[in-house]
Amino acid sequence: MSKSTIETPLVEVRGLRKSFAVKKGWFGAAKYLRAVDGLSFAIRQGETFSLVGESGCGKSTTGRLVNRLLKPTSGEVWFNGQNISSFSDNQMRPIRKEMQMVFQDPYASLNPRMKVKELVAEPLLIHTKLSVKERDKLAQELLETVGLSSIHAERYAHEFSGGQRQRIGIARALSVRPSLIVADEPVSALDVSIQSQVLNLMQDLQEEYGLTYLFISHDLSVVEHISDRIGVMYLGTLVETADKDTLYDRPLHPYTQALLSSVPVPDPNQKRERIILKGDLPSPVDPPSGCRFHNRCSACMDICRQQEPVFREVEPGHQVACHLYNEA
Repeated sequence: MSKSTIETPLVEVRGLRKSFAVKKGWFGAAKYLRAVDGLSFAIRQGETFSLVGESGCGKSTTGRLVNRLLKPTSGEVWFNGQNISSFSDNQMRPIRKEMQMVFQDPYASLNPRMKVKELVAEPLLIHTKLSVKERDKLAQELLETVGLSSIHAERYAHEFSGGQRQRIGIARALSVRPSLIVADEPVSALDVSIQSQVLNLMQDLQEEYGLTYLFISHDLSVVEHISDRIGVMYLGTLVETADKDTLYDRPLHPYTQALLSSVPVPDPNQKRERIILKGDLPSPVDPPSGCRFHNRCSACMDICRQQEPVFREVEPGHQVACHLYNEA
């Protein structure tokens, strides 16, 4: 059951598209990689909405579009009732403090020349008028909030383990009390034992601060632990969305079923039938006609090769883009 108590979405994405020019075609015509191609979803206040899918499906690009690190080619991103899709840098500045990001690599995202207290307090320097003493005090408090000690404030990032660095990144994201945190593969670089600690920390902080998460991951075990709702991406589009329990109990799209069949079962006496996908992920520069998954789908029909399926609700809160579920 979702933790959300407010029906109006904090984030709403409508027909979002992002293309990158990658090379020249015949006669000098540019070719475009369609990283995100027509996404629509909403994230309610206080919930965790996760995006999952294979590498290259557009998850990370979507996260950067939502917090406007990238400008969309077309479509709209609404945040807290405002269409921020075409906002200038000056218009985005007061909104930046409301949407922060936790990156995949906890070392690459931290400046090695800055002390930890400076790293955590840097957003405060930009978005507040606090004095140096006030910023340092708040940085120490935030470090303690994420399970570190205030004595760590004088150290540098290279003196910490991967899990500790990610805690520093989370403390930095929390410094300006954001409404939304976009977490892009925040635990994929960590050991399994450390992953659970960081995930539990994120859940505790969500309850304490009323945070909303857009959580991006390829690891379905991690996503099951932290999510309220899940969106499954394939080649720049959403193929299925549902609440966590529904998606894991009754996956509808053949791609979702294949992904879930690959999740390890903790019981050695229990076996799960593995669905092996044939073929490689098509190029987003030249995606297949019709359903983008048809050339890897065991349930492919003639209509799948010709017509792109409509993303539609098949039961309350459960949406899928698949011709197997067309209305009669």
